[in-house]
Amino acid sequence: MTTCTGCGEREASRLECPNCKKLGIAGSFFCDQDCFKKNFQLAAQNEANKESTLPASMRNYKFTGTLRPVYPLSPKRVVPAHIRRPDYADHPQGVSAIESVREKRIKILNSEEIEAMRYVCKLGREVLDHTASFIKPGITSDELDAICHQACIERDCYPSPLNYAKFPKSVCISVNEVICHGIPDQRPLVEGDIVNLDVSVYHGGFHSDLNATYPVGKIDDESADLIATTKKSVEEAMAICKPGVPYREIGNKIEEIVRPKGYSIVRRYTGHGVHERFHCEPNIVHYGGSKMPGKMEAGHVFTIEPMINLGTANLDHWKDDWTAVTLDGRRSAQFEETILITETGYEILTRPPPVSSSSHKKKKKKSKSKANANGTATPNEGDETPEVGTPSGEAAEGVKELHVNGS
Repeated sequence: MTTCTGCGEREASRLECPNCKKLGIAGSFFCDQDCFKKNFQLAAQNEANKESTLPASMRNYKFTGTLRPVYPLSPKRVVPAHIRRPDYADHPQGVSAIESVREKRIKILNSEEIEAMRYVCKLGREVLDHTASFIKPGITSDELDAICHQACIERDCYPSPLNYAKFPKSVCISVNEVICHGIPDQRPLVEGDIVNLDVSVYHGGFHSDLNATYPVGKIDDESADLIATTKKSVEEAMAICKPGVPYREIGNKIEEIVRPKGYSIVRRYTGHGVHERFHCEPNIVHYGGSKMPGKMEAGHVFTIEPMINLGTANLDHWKDDWTAVTLDGRRSAQFEETILITETGYEILTRPPPVSSSSHKKKKKKSKSKANANGTATPNEGDETPEVGTPSGEAAEGVKELHVNGS
C-alpha cells in the first residue's frame, strides 16, 4: 500500500499530483484533493528538508523514488590492529592487489581451504543474524552498521566491505528501491520499509558473503511477495547445483521462478567466486538465456545473489559512487548464499547445520552446572529472556517467516 504523503494515514491515490511534480516532490501521492490542498506545502517543505543534509554533489540529482539519504555520515569505524586485514584495507584507493591479477581458471579449493571457508561462512551467518535481530522502526542504518561492525570485531573478523574500492562502511544496507550497495546513514527505518543487509567478513585469509531482505514491521502484500519470490528463486537455483551443471543454468532456473510473477531480474550485477579473493571467477548471471561459459566442478565456491525488482530491471546510481537504485523507484529485494560444489551436489556454507538437540541439551546442562558452581541462578528452560534488541511483534514474525536464520 502507498501511504498518502499528506496525512500519512490513508491509502494514496495512484495518480501523482502534477503540482507536486513541478515543486520537485518526487513520488508524492495524496489520498484526495482536500488532503492535497491542506498538506502540499508541508510536503514541499519536507522535501526541502531532505535535500538540506545532502553533500553538494547530490543536491541536483533527480532521485528515482522517495528514499533520501540523511547525512552527515559517521566517521569510518576502526578495526583493532590485531585483527588480520585483507590487502585492500589500508590502500588509499581500496585496491586489492590479488584481485588485480586475472585468474586463468576457476579455483578448486583443497580440503584445508574448504574448512577455512566453512568457518568464515559460519561467522558471517552469525554476524548477519545478530545484526538483523535489531531491525525495527526507528533504528538508523548507521546504528545497524555499528552493531555489525562490533559483531565482526568480537569474532576477530575484518568487515570485508570496509574500504573495499573505498566503500566507507562495514556493511551494505539497501532500503526499498535501493538494489544494492546502500551506504548506511542517519535515516531511521520506518514501518513498512524493506531492508537488505549484505554482510561479508574476512577471517583467516578468507571471505564469506551473504545477505537477506527483511520487513520492517508490517509490510504490504506486494513487498512480502517480492521477498518470498526472491528467496524462493535462490533456493531453487541452489537445488540444481552439482558437478557438470553449466553455470548459466542458475539464471535459467531463477528466470523460471521470477518471470511468471511479472518481476524483473537485475542484469548489471552478478554472483561471483569468493575465497581469498572477495570477488573472482566464476561470474554468476541470474537471468535466463545467457551464453555464459563454464561448468561446476567439485571444489568451486561461489555466491548466488539475484536482485529482483517489482518493476523495471533498469537502474541508476546515486552520486555517492555506490548506491544502485531502480530506475522507476519501485522496490527491490535480494538474498545471497555462498555455496560449495561437492562430489555429489552442493553445500550451503553460509547456512551451517543446526546444533542437534542432544548437543544443545548438553550445552545447557554444562552452563547450568557452571552457574550452580558459581552460586548463581540459571533461568528455567521456559523462562529464557530474549536478547535485547530482538524485533518484537510483527517485525519478528516477518523475519521468522523468511527462514533466513540458518534454516
